[in-house]
Amino acid sequence: LITGLENGAVSAAMRAQLLAAAAATTVPALGITGTGGAGKSSLTDELVRRFRLDQRDTLKIALISIDPSRRKSGGALLGDRIRMNANEHPNVFMRSLATRDAGSEISKALPDVIAACKVAGFDLVLVETSGIGQGDAAIVPLVNTSLHVMTPEFGAASQLEKIDMLDFADFVAINKFDRKGAQDA
Repeated sequence: LITGLENGAVSAAMRAQLLAAAAATTVPALGITGTGGAGKSSLTDELVRRFRLDQRDTLKIALISIDPSRRKSGGALLGDRIRMNANEHPNVFMRSLATRDAGSEISKALPDVIAACKVAGFDLVLVETSGIGQGDAAIVPLVNTSLHVMTPEFGAASQLEKIDMLDFADFVAINKFDRKGAQDA
């Protein structure tokens, strides 16, 4: 189903049914976003690990990881899997998506894929976007809660005013806290 949603091979009627069924669920979705290299994948992996430990592997988690497509070749590395180790469990489902021609940090298929995961009976949906710039906050309307991951190296304090996601994020994580300037950040 997810492949069909990603490729646009699902009928409009089936898509509408899927979105309606997902809207009737109470399954939370957490969107994790931030700049490239901020450690989104590592933090996401740690969140999965902690959910698994805290819930004694009873929680069914869907993990959707989005990587950017190369504009020239159209390919995507889907490299988030390299840093993910806690997802090796039958109750954790991971799916990588490429941004394709979205011109954004998310895939055009993401709303439908989130809906499919909610309807499939997962207890939690985690979405990790590809890296974002200063004006990107496309994940916010698609999830219940958003987490912006950044490092202490954001530049001058005035640069914070330019990061649109800081106005929308429910939580902000300053990752790589051992670096210079972390206390100020």
